[in-house]
Amino acid sequence: METFSVCFSLLHVVLLFPGVSGVTVVTQKPPVMTVRRGETASMDCNLGTVTRSAGRWYKQIPGGVPQFVLYFYRSDSSPVYGSGFSSPKFTSTHQSQSDYRLIIKTVEEGDSAVYYCATWDSSVDEWASQ
Repeated sequence: METFSVCFSLLHVVLLFPGVSGVTVVTQKPPVMTVRRGETASMDCNLGTVTRSAGRWYKQIPGGVPQFVLYFYRSDSSPVYGSGFSSPKFTSTHQSQSDYRLIIKTVEEGDSAVYYCATWDSSVDEWASQ
């Protein structure tokens, strides 16, 4: 059966802000996974010290621009989707105030891309991403 890689994180971004003692570090795992067509893929994102914000997921095909997949806040009943993305193919869950999971069901070749999460850090009014 044909397999292909779904890359969840290529770039680790740590945002440092002058005069701010705290640093928001967003981490993702696994870094790379290989799945078969039709399987379910999932990745986890930890928003670090950010606990009052949502997990936002993006998909980027090499050479392309990032596409907004979905936004999910733990108290919401369902995610808010970007154009071209919908349930039940893409969904998100939360495990804690800062831990979110992206789930891609019935994976197909077109799902092979770099996926990364981002969040808004209101303590410094800046975006933080993995």
